[in-house]
Amino acid sequence: MDFSGISPLLNLLPQSQRIISWSLKMYVVESKGGAIVCMLLALLFLGTWPAVLTLLERRGRLPQHTYLDYSITNLLAAVIIALTFGEIGKGTPTAPNFFTQLSQDNWPSVLFAMAGGVVLSIGNLSTQYSLALVGLSVTEVITSSIIVVIGTTMNYFLDDKINRADILFPGVGCFLIAVCLGSFVHASNAADNKEKLKSLSTEATGFFTDKETLTNDVRESDVENGSGSAEKARAGTAGFLIELENRRSIKVFGKSTVIGLAITFFAGICFSLFSPAFNLATNDQWHTLKKGVPHLSVYTAFFYFSVSCFVVGIILNIIFLYHPILNLPKSSLKAYLSDWNGRGWAFLAGFLCGFGNGLQFIGGEAAGYAAADAVQALPLVSTFWGILIFGEYRRSSRKTYILLVSMLFMFVVAVGLLMASSGHRK
Repeated sequence: MDFSGISPLLNLLPQSQRIISWSLKMYVVESKGGAIVCMLLALLFLGTWPAVLTLLERRGRLPQHTYLDYSITNLLAAVIIALTFGEIGKGTPTAPNFFTQLSQDNWPSVLFAMAGGVVLSIGNLSTQYSLALVGLSVTEVITSSIIVVIGTTMNYFLDDKINRADILFPGVGCFLIAVCLGSFVHASNAADNKEKLKSLSTEATGFFTDKETLTNDVRESDVENGSGSAEKARAGTAGFLIELENRRSIKVFGKSTVIGLAITFFAGICFSLFSPAFNLATNDQWHTLKKGVPHLSVYTAFFYFSVSCFVVGIILNIIFLYHPILNLPKSSLKAYLSDWNGRGWAFLAGFLCGFGNGLQFIGGEAAGYAAADAVQALPLVSTFWGILIFGEYRRSSRKTYILLVSMLFMFVVAVGLLMASSGHRK
């Protein structure tokens, strides 16, 4: 396939107008504009896939089944990127193509990429459970803020300070404020839900019952006897919360808030390490490669990254099939293979996450991985889906709404600052 005629045409464009540069070695994003386009697409994809997983969990699908399906297409996305962008054009000794790099002695960089995939897989797996226990919006706020506070700071120094510190670190500060506001939002919303349930139980029985009794009472409502309503409960009401609890796979009534937040913070710490590890894999700042061995391209590194992510995800979820956590029912490989309810949505989530991560890394290679962490404003997208699809924060208190708006405002400011700090890799 001959692309040699395209390069002269691109050379006619001013450098500031080039979004994507074409070279003989591969398809490469080089300009700040192209990097920002990649970040915005990554923001959309990475903010949407957790909503898909939440949808399946709330419909009653076991998270182990969902994550196994997700892992397949997440890896497939990396393979597609490697075989297309990583193979376009003719490779050079300093910039070999994907297949050429597979046989080179670049194992130190490969191990960094695979380490990044391991922590990402553990973080994503933890996120599945925190999405149920803490909620879509707050989970994404806390994990994304931790990523920025820890990961972005590490990337700034690994990238030889190519980002503007006077803009970058105020943005990091905004994310830090957002994580605090996210915790307050969750606590306030949990208190609102408790009051709703208390009100329902008092009206129905004259005294406050435990969550399990209340759930059973609603499940065995008097609809069959003609004294109840068969209509679906409105979002945000106590009846809606009971219906959701009866339907979902991860039961949250009676679970400690501390457990949910602990899982969320653990996921955030895992997430904060994968981008710096990937940065080391592609740029070899610690000089671990032998002299003359070219750096891993972003496409080859992403392939190894995704392979390790896949392996860890498959192993852990097969274990969780037979030894589940959080009182989930046991399952088996046979039950998983026969469970086609929602499988298409799980496959979609894997593709969205895979292409989202790939676009984030492509943009980071061009404009700096610290600036690429602007995609961690993905809670803006997740909160939109949470409110639109799942009825989060419906009929909540004024205090909860004020905290929610403040949290989202800090994210808007933070993402603007991180994008404005973009540099250009030499």
